[in-house]
Formats: sequence, structure tokens, C-alpha cells
Amino acid sequence: MEVYLDNSATTKCYTQVGDLMYKIMCQDYGNPSSMHRKGVVAERYIKDAKENIAKILKVDAKEIFFTSGGTESDNLALIGTARANKRKGKHLITTSIEHPAILNTMRYLEESEGFNVTYLPVDSKGRVKLETLKEALSEETILVSIMYVNNEVGAVQPIEEAVRLVKQYNPDILFHTDAVQGFGKYKIHPKRVGIDLLTASGHKIHGPKGTGFLYVGEKVKIQPIIFGGEQQKNIRSGTENVPGIAGLGLAAKMIYQDLEIKTALMRELKEYFLNGILQIENTTVHGETDENSAPHIISVGFSGIRSEVLLHALEEKGIYVSSGSACASNHPAISGVLKGIGAAKEYLDATIRFSMSEFTTKEEIDYTLETLYNCVPMLRRFTRR
Repeated sequence: MEVYLDNSATTKCYTQVGDLMYKIMCQDYGNPSSMHRKGVVAERYIKDAKENIAKILKVDAKEIFFTSGGTESDNLALIGTARANKRKGKHLITTSIEHPAILNTMRYLEESEGFNVTYLPVDSKGRVKLETLKEALSEETILVSIMYVNNEVGAVQPIEEAVRLVKQYNPDILFHTDAVQGFGKYKIHPKRVGIDLLTASGHKIHGPKGTGFLYVGEKVKIQPIIFGGEQQKNIRSGTENVPGIAGLGLAAKMIYQDLEIKTALMRELKEYFLNGILQIENTTVHGETDENSAPHIISVGFSGIRSEVLLHALEEKGIYVSSGSACASNHPAISGVLKGIGAAKEYLDATIRFSMSEFTTKEEIDYTLETLYNCVPMLRRFTRR
């Protein structure tokens, strides 16, 4: 049996998405900037994708900009707004457990462009401490970036409260959220909440890799970081990836169909899995496990077994998981997120992330639990003390 429980790293494409992309690559392959019929057809695919996503977010289609993925969207959001608004101030705020696309971009802005960055701590469940956000705000603050769902432990951040706090202090401070793990699991309406910029990625929602978008509110002042033919209102130049954009738009539309049913099923499986996993001695679950946590992410520490060893033991049985975040590289390292939530030392290099999708079944969970019941005690016996 093959069980794929690494959906926070990437998801398989919907069949309909693959079929659509094939059609565009091999039949409707025109350049959307061309003035002839094939160009017009290609441009229509982009317009449809924008409208699909805008409808989901309840925003204007002209506020959606397509990119190569979550990383580029985060870079554009942070660098583009920091540069455009630096005359108002040079202070940025984020959390200590953001995705590397945020943390490394913030470090770049600190080291190379002279911005000051405050990294907010989180509690033991991975949620940002709002009192520290309030204390960090200053007259120099121009941007706050807090992720919607943590990609390692599934902590859902109090975004609405954070936005309210920031906007009460100064309505001109921009608020960005990296919603790569939240888009497709939650209904997110940026204008209602007060979010100015929002990042999402195609390959987390059964769309293609190498695709993503950035929502930019119409009043947001932002500069491009990629220069060229001035496509997408000169915010993101380069010939648009029409097959990828169309695939992303269709995936977004499909994942939001019957969303409540899909997430309820994932929560049911998550609870079932947690009840089973805690039967194993010396295990711990990181982060929240109730309705305040993401429906698809489960982070489990197995004391006495290196995560990489357990990952490959599960792989031999056809079960695919992650030893943390697969978004940085394939080289294992101690998780900054686990350090940030104060995880016990014995779990820092002994944690596995299981992440589900709408395609995960109870039979797959049963097989995974049975495999863990067998291999965890065996691996612990052979672990050097």
C-alpha cells in the first residue's frame, strides 16, 4: 500500500488540472501578449484564473498578480513594499517561526537595505503573542508579516486580531500574510479582515508547482523586483506561465468546492490519527490539536529515534512523510519552529510531520498507525543510548 502524507510539502494535481494544462501547452499555446487569435485565447485563460481567485477572496481581479510560487510572492510582498514605503519608516515586524521565504527575505532587508526587523516570539502552541506585537509597533513601522498557518506544526495565527491591533495603531501600516498553508483550507477574505497583501501557492492546493499569486490591495504602494516587458501592470514582468496560471486558477476553484465537507473529513481523520499515535509511549504532539489548529497538519515527536531514520523506515513501507519542512532543502537541520515553541531537546531531531489532503483515507491512516506500532519500538531498541 502507498500512503502519501506529505501534502504540506506538495500535493498531487487534480486530474482536470493536468488535462487543462496539457491542452494549453499543446493546443492553446499562444503568447498572451500577442495580438492575434492565439494570443487572445491565452490571455483569456489568465483572465479566467484571476476571476476565479478574486471570487474566492472576494477581491477585485486586478488585485491578483501571478508569480512562480509562494517564495517569489513573499519576496515581492516584502521587498516591493519595503522599498516603496521606506520614506515613511524602515521598521518591519514578523514572527520567529515564519517560512524561510519570509525570514531570509527579512534578513536580506536588514543586512543589505538597512531596515530594522523585529521577530516576535510565539507560545508553546506556535501562536504569536499579540502583546509583543503591540509593544513592537512604532512610528517607524511600515509592514507587519504574519503567516496564516504554520507549515510545520499547523498553528493557526490570530490574524484578524493582529490586523485589528496594527490598524488601530496606524491604518497606514501594511499587513501581509503568507497564506500558503491556509489558502484552500480556510475561507479568507482580505478586504473584510484588513489584510493588504496575501501570498498563496499552486502546488499546495492540487495545482502545478512553479505557480503562485500575490494579492495586492489597490491602495498598496509596491515596487517590482523583476524587470522586463512590463506584463501584469509592470508589477511582475515576464511572459506569463499560461498553463500554470490556468492550472492554478482551476485548482483554486476546485479546492473551494464543498470546502467545509473536505476540511471536516480531514479533521475527523486527524483526531482519529492523534488518538492512535498517542498509544505509542514517549511521543508528543507539537502545537494545537483542536479546532484552533489546521485540519491537515500533525507534528509528532518520537523520543529516541532520529526523524530521518523513522522517515526512511516508513518510506520502506510505502508511507511518505516529512521530517519537518520540505520547503528549505533536502538537507535535514534542526527546526527553528520547534525551537521557537520551546520543544524539549529530545524532540528537536526526532519529529515527523504528517500532512493530509482531501484524498487521504481512513484505510491509509490505519496502515500508517499499524506500521508505526511495529517499527517505532524496533527502532528504539536499535538506537544507541
